[in-house]
Amino acid sequence: MSAAMDTESTYSGYSHYSGHSKKAHRQGSRDRHKSPRSKDGSRSEKSVTIQTPPAEPLLGNDASRAEEGQDDNWGETTTAITGTSEHSISQEDIARISKDLEDSVGLDCRRYLGLTVAAVLGLLVFLTPIAFILLPQILWRDDLEPCGTVCEGLFISVAFKLLILLIGTWALFFRQPKADIPRVFVFRALLLVLIFLFVFSYWLFYGVRILDSKDTNYQGIVQYAVSLVDALLFIHYLAIVLLELRQLQPMFTVKVVRSTDGESRYYSLGHLSIQRAALVVLENYYKDFTVYNPALLTASKSRAAKHMAGLKVYNVDGPGNNASGQSRAMIAAAARRRDSSHNELYYEEADHERRVKKRRARLVVAVEEAFTHIKRLQAEEQQKAPGEMMDPREAAQAIFPSMARALQKYLRTTRQQQYHSMESILQHLSFCITNNMTPKAFLERYLNPGPTLQYDRDRWFSKQWTLVSEEAVTSGLQDGIVFVLKCLDFSLVVNVKKIPFIKLSEEFIDPKSHKFVLRLQSETSV
Repeated sequence: MSAAMDTESTYSGYSHYSGHSKKAHRQGSRDRHKSPRSKDGSRSEKSVTIQTPPAEPLLGNDASRAEEGQDDNWGETTTAITGTSEHSISQEDIARISKDLEDSVGLDCRRYLGLTVAAVLGLLVFLTPIAFILLPQILWRDDLEPCGTVCEGLFISVAFKLLILLIGTWALFFRQPKADIPRVFVFRALLLVLIFLFVFSYWLFYGVRILDSKDTNYQGIVQYAVSLVDALLFIHYLAIVLLELRQLQPMFTVKVVRSTDGESRYYSLGHLSIQRAALVVLENYYKDFTVYNPALLTASKSRAAKHMAGLKVYNVDGPGNNASGQSRAMIAAAARRRDSSHNELYYEEADHERRVKKRRARLVVAVEEAFTHIKRLQAEEQQKAPGEMMDPREAAQAIFPSMARALQKYLRTTRQQQYHSMESILQHLSFCITNNMTPKAFLERYLNPGPTLQYDRDRWFSKQWTLVSEEAVTSGLQDGIVFVLKCLDFSLVVNVKKIPFIKLSEEFIDPKSHKFVLRLQSETSV
């Protein structure tokens, strides 16, 4: 019972860290001085109840960002630093946000306008052949020549062709849009214009040659409608070639570099416009690039600030000297300290790697012990009554305190605490228990930073993008084109290179030429 109370008090210190830092410091120091028997008892205890706050990060959002630069010895060495927040909002940011809202409203209106025009044009296309066949029957039915079996066969042909055209149009055009592009899709706009001109010309010829003269040859009128449907099927085939098949063959290789940490990937693209190539790059970014973590960039900035803060500049020429001389003096002093700074960087990175390996080992051991405990619980619970069985959520809440401290320290050491809330960890743990997954499968999400799609949308740091290009975004890709995709915190620089022309030659080898001779020496080594 005492072990359970120790476990609950330990977890209570973790969940309320962001609001009561001093209490967490005292709790952390008290946990570090506990005896090994108390820790073992807390691990073996299985009747633990956890009250999880809804969607609250493991360390708290506010506290995690304010303490990104802290080391693991935060309980012994705690320093309060005041400064400007990295994510503060200024008047320029407010103006930019309002401008983005206005742009988004314009994009929505343009998107719905385009969908309305396409829907009206599609409805006109499908009703036109039917109108060509029905109008003579309605206006001058008594004057029409009898058609008989030929017209009935043409009716069946028109019906099935329209059905095929309807299914093909639904599969090609009626898709949920994945993104809002800044400009119109050129090929789709050209197809819409071509269809409009085509249907308009058919209506013009029909009105002049058939409606005005009241043509009595009904078989010719039906064949005229069949020719319209055939032409529409050919236009649909042209749309498949332009919209789908043309871009399949790889013609360009693009290198995508993230501006903050330099992470890069290579992709092969076909004949695409710049804006459609940007969409392909973003789709691959969310699944291939590791999630953007601004906390990893603060270490180098704090190191450079620490080195520059240790420099002192004295003005020996009097108050009349300008600030440029002081800046040159600071740069020269920083250059003289270059030989010693690389040693500091080496030992700092080595110490960080050592701490990460130690935290990782402790986390792996804690998770393996916790999963062994839940397996033993499952074997024991099978012998109890059905009303006493535990569901995966209760099992996850029961074993989570035994691994919470190790997981907390590891996430803080690797600066991943802002991406994993307590609720998400419990959901992932219950998911692993439900599907009988191993401890290694559970730890995969936390030991290695995953792609952006693995995390919640509110932690992506990249939702709205801006395409910056010197060329028109509707123009096609060319060798040497560079465009930039910007979001709030970073940007993706895309460099386009054309795949070189490869000349492949053939050389024939006669199978009879594969003959060899064994040379035996008179003296052999023993």
